[in-house]
Amino acid sequence: MILFIKHINIEGPGSFQNLLNQAGCEIRIVELAQGQSLPPIEECRAVVSLGGPMSVYETNKYPFLVDEESFLLQAIHKKIPVLGICLGAQILAKICLGKVIKSPVKEIGWYKVALNAEGRKDPLFSGLKNSLKVFQWHEDTFTIPQGAKLIVEGKGCKNQAFRIGSSVWGLQFHPEITSQLIKTWTDYYSQSLDVQKLLKGYFKYQDIYLEQARIICSNFSSIIAKRKEQSAV
Repeated sequence: MILFIKHINIEGPGSFQNLLNQAGCEIRIVELAQGQSLPPIEECRAVVSLGGPMSVYETNKYPFLVDEESFLLQAIHKKIPVLGICLGAQILAKICLGKVIKSPVKEIGWYKVALNAEGRKDPLFSGLKNSLKVFQWHEDTFTIPQGAKLIVEGKGCKNQAFRIGSSVWGLQFHPEITSQLIKTWTDYYSQSLDVQKLLKGYFKYQDIYLEQARIICSNFSSIIAKRKEQSAV
């Protein structure tokens, strides 16, 4: 099964849940903030660590982050495919000895990012255009861990995605976003934001964005299947 790790109840799998279900993947969601425990790593074919408002360094306030760090290190060691989104990517950067720092710009809304030369041959982004329209909601950013590859770059915040080895990815942006998530996040995090403007952008780019999400999920499913075949040999 594919395990989704939630850090707060309002940041869920979004469009990824249906897309991966449609691809025949079994999904399980663990709500860390609700006291739910992570399963044995052997039960997971892949792990997706989602976003959240906390800092990766707030382990005293959010002790479940310590458990997650250990869990993700196990997944990396066992070469289980891992995808980190926003906070999830920052956790991956931290445990792989990168740093999480304040972003030079606070990004909320729709931005363009670009696949670099490494990204254009990356299996997670296979079939996507070199320039992507993505949804952002973050104040922090990560440095690229030693040995990792920067694969997607932005203008204001350069480091948008990295790959570690052949089975671990961290994305600063939110490919899983839906209109409902935008409404919920705006209401919870910042009612001063113009939710109608954000939604207008979503519906303007909806077809493009959902197709990007579909391709990423399809590629991730293929990566999981390939890893299963390799482990069976």
